Amino acid sequence: MPWYAWLILIVAIGAIVGGLMTLRDTANKVELTDEQRKRVAERNAEMDAKESKDR
Repeated sequence: MPWYAWLILIVAIGAIVGGLMTLRDTANKVELTDEQRKRVAERNAEMDAKESKDR
């Protein structure tokens, strides 16, 4: 491959990795209370039961 193809490839990979690192650094962790965690678990259980019933 010519040198400019390698350059384009390196720039593309750098842009992807840089974007992912920026996304990771700016992500906010969601803090849930125990009650919210319980509701989420109940909802997930209901959805799992509904999906297994539909199959």
